[in-house]
Amino acid sequence: MTIEVGDPIPSATLHVLVDNSVQERSTDELFAGKKVVLFAVPGAFTPGCSNTHLPGYVVNADKIKARGVDSILCMSVNDAFVMGAWGKAQNASELVMVADGNGELTRKLGLEMDGSSYGLGTRCQRFAAIVNDGVIEHLALEPTGGITESSAEAILARL
Repeated sequence: MTIEVGDPIPSATLHVLVDNSVQERSTDELFAGKKVVLFAVPGAFTPGCSNTHLPGYVVNADKIKARGVDSILCMSVNDAFVMGAWGKAQNASELVMVADGNGELTRKLGLEMDGSSYGLGTRCQRFAAIVNDGVIEHLALEPTGGITESSAEAILARL
C-alpha cells in the first residue's frame, strides 16, 4: 500500500557517507521534530536524475531552506558510497544523500518500481514529499518518465 498524505514516515534505517565512513541514520533521527523535503530517484548517475532532478534541488536548496525547511534529503536504492560520490559530483553539499541500499524504506512506503528492463532491479519510484515532524504533508508521485510533479520548482511552490 502506498503511503499517503497524513501518514507517518515508517521506521527504517538508511545510510549516509560521512568522511568516507558509512553511518546509519534512522528515519526518526532524520525526520522527528524537523521539516524535511525528501525526494527519491530511481538511480544515482542516471540521465534524468543527474541532468534534471538532483540539479534542481542543488540550485534551489537555499530557497527551499528559506521557507522553513531544515533539511533536503535525496534518496535512492543505491549504496552510501554511490550516493556520496554522486552528491560530490553534483556539488550537492546542501543536501543529505541517503542510501536505501536494501530498499527497506522504499518497500515500507509502497513505492517500489521494477527497473529490471534497465538492469536496475527493484528501485524506488521518483517522488518528492514535504514531511513535517515525521508526517507526510505533501506527496508528489511522478508519472513514469516525467520530472515535473517532484521537481524542486514544484516543491518550492508548495512550501
